[in-house]
Amino acid sequence: MVTCRVKTKLISMSTFYLESEYIPLIGLLKALQIASSGGEAQMLVEEGMVTLNGKPENRKRAKLRDGDIVKCNGIEIEVKAK
Repeated sequence: MVTCRVKTKLISMSTFYLESEYIPLIGLLKALQIASSGGEAQMLVEEGMVTLNGKPENRKRAKLRDGDIVKCNGIEIEVKAK
C-alpha cells in the first residue's frame, strides 16, 4: 500500500479599495501590512514571491488598477475601484 500526503496551503483573501487610479505594488504590500517596510516589500518582489494576475511580477512599482489580483505569502488581494 502506498500512502501519499498532499499539502494544501490555505490562502487568505482580501479586497483593497483604491483611493486613486492606481497603487504601486510595494505600496499595496505596505498598506496591507504584508511587508513592514518598503525595503521588505521590495525584497518580496525581487525574490519572486509576488504574482500579479497569476504571473510572477518583478516590477516593484507596477501600477495596480481595478480588477488586478495580487498573491503574496499565501494572501490573495483583489484590487477594486472605490
